Amino acid sequence: MAHIYMVFDFAADEEKMQQARHKLEGWKQAFRLDKKLLYKLERIEPIADGGDGGSPKPATAEKPEKAVKGKAKPKAGAAEEKKEEPRGDVKLMVRLAFSGHEKLTEQRWLQRIPTEEPFQAASPKVVKSGEAGFAEVQNKFEQLD
Repeated sequence: MAHIYMVFDFAADEEKMQQARHKLEGWKQAFRLDKKLLYKLERIEPIADGGDGGSPKPATAEKPEKAVKGKAKPKAGAAEEKKEEPRGDVKLMVRLAFSGHEKLTEQRWLQRIPTEEPFQAASPKVVKSGEAGFAEVQNKFEQLD
């Protein structure tokens, strides 16, 4: 059984990656593709600089919120600080493993997945067996959890 790998680079767009993951899960359930369509996520953490910008702020720097009549007032600064945290790049690796008599189904999924909405913007890369870089992608896929 030949494998085909598709690599989607979502950069730091966590939301698009989650949409893609949910779409893959839906397809797996709807079309009964348990072992035929597998995916794994690869997170590449950003390298922090030696300066103060990369060091995390201590938790004691935030003051506790004051309660007003049983309700806590949200701090506007706390939400902005969370958005500024650097996120790593996220790659989604999809493996198609159809048997020899399912060539038409394999071809349809190979054409369909990269054209769907969350996958289009992720610069899809298809690697088939026998192509350059196949062994590297296969090893990376097997090493991921």
